[in-house]
Amino acid sequence: MGILDEVGKVAGAIAAVEATEKVDPDAGFLTKAAAAVAGFEGAGALEKMIEKKEDEKPADDTQQADAGDAAPDSQT
Repeated sequence: MGILDEVGKVAGAIAAVEATEKVDPDAGFLTKAAAAVAGFEGAGALEKMIEKKEDEKPADDTQQADAGDAAPDSQT
């Protein structure tokens, strides 16, 4: 939960507000606030999902390597 995580969430909020303004230039404060919250939470969820996949990836690689070591060598 470092500063980079928070920066990513803030960037998501800013991007969501900018997208809302592009779609509806006359969007009200509540609409922009809702977009900011959704962007903030969405970016946080996306970062957690990516971290989870990165944590699972090395475990899968070692399991595949172990399975390959147990297989008989067919080239001899």
